[in-house]
Amino acid sequence: MKKGFKRFGLGLLTAGVALTLVACGSSKGDEKADSKKSDTLTVSVDKGYIKYLEKVKGEFEKENKIKIELVEKDMFDQLDSLALDGPAGKAPDVMMSAYDRLGPLGQQGHIAEVKLSGDSHYGEKDKHQVTVNKKFYGAPAVIETLIMYYNKDLIQKAPTTFKELEDLSKDEKYAFEGEKGKNVAFLAKWTDFYNAYGLLAGYGGYVFGKDGTDPKDVGLASPGAIEGIEYATKWYKEVWPKGMLDIKSSGDFIDNQFIDGKTAAIINGPWAANGYKEAKVNFGAAKIPTLPNGKNYEPFGGGKAWVVSNYSTNKELSQKFIDFLTNDKNQKELYTMTNEVPANNTAREEAKKGDNEITKAVVEQYENASPMPNIPEMAEVWAGGENLMFDAAAGKQTPKQAADAAVKVINENISQKYGE
Repeated sequence: MKKGFKRFGLGLLTAGVALTLVACGSSKGDEKADSKKSDTLTVSVDKGYIKYLEKVKGEFEKENKIKIELVEKDMFDQLDSLALDGPAGKAPDVMMSAYDRLGPLGQQGHIAEVKLSGDSHYGEKDKHQVTVNKKFYGAPAVIETLIMYYNKDLIQKAPTTFKELEDLSKDEKYAFEGEKGKNVAFLAKWTDFYNAYGLLAGYGGYVFGKDGTDPKDVGLASPGAIEGIEYATKWYKEVWPKGMLDIKSSGDFIDNQFIDGKTAAIINGPWAANGYKEAKVNFGAAKIPTLPNGKNYEPFGGGKAWVVSNYSTNKELSQKFIDFLTNDKNQKELYTMTNEVPANNTAREEAKKGDNEITKAVVEQYENASPMPNIPEMAEVWAGGENLMFDAAAGKQTPKQAADAAVKVINENISQKYGE
């Protein structure tokens, strides 16, 4: 799921009418709805999960004497249409949601509060991902985070410190043609806030205080965050080609350099692996190296959860089904069929024991990852932080000025939209 969490669509922005409907339907309305239970449970998922559900659903259908009807639809399209489809009786009972969407969806009444099964074996970070105002709004299914990729034809092992990356970037073997003195040994798309956050957090920056729940405390202009921006700025000014500053095309530039065998190490997500495999890159994957300050790189930890529509007339059975999907057996099967790292800790540890480097890297990096805030105000961070690194790296502002300007925009937008 590459940055899909930024999509705050119609379903979340047209909550006015829908919220009123949900408010009514969340008490007596729900009791009436639940009395009309059917023998069919509708489950909506992306194309990549259809075969998995087709394989496991039979056992549940047999045990509960019901039919699971599968709907193939893009996850974000499904979530965006929930506000309108729900009141119209067209919404599925169960679907998937990115962790950071749970806050808006839950607070606006589109998804139901759920319980976490003991058979799902979650850690505290997994529970935190689906918690909004001390309530669970989803059952964790998949975890994701940024990792390091390295070209095994160029270096024998993955760098473990940024000092090693700095040394690599002095090697003429990685000199960039056309720009004297520039080097592409290591590349990272830090002009993108999602990609840059792990650097800022590793230096002590943060999005919101109180573990991502206090929008009145934005920590992107803290001394630590500014130090992180200063470090990134050195790479842009002293090492990387001008193309790395292009917010729109730098991602493709990084991929092309890596695929063409000109770059030894990059930072990207597990979603990029298939492209590198298809390009026949002899790559490895590992945890992102330790920062110059000796701290861990702390990228956002994200993923997806199974959620229940608050408009469902079959909430009890929906809860039972998500419990079924997140037990040890079915989470192991999910990994076997999709290679996506399971949230269930028992299944995750078993997956880690295999020979898949990407899985091992994601699991190890996730331990240091920062759960992405799932409150609605997070939408303003994407907008406010969009030019944060660019303005500093391009020399338009000092790192402090860029950070202060970004935080000002974020605070003003939150105040205007949320009255905080």
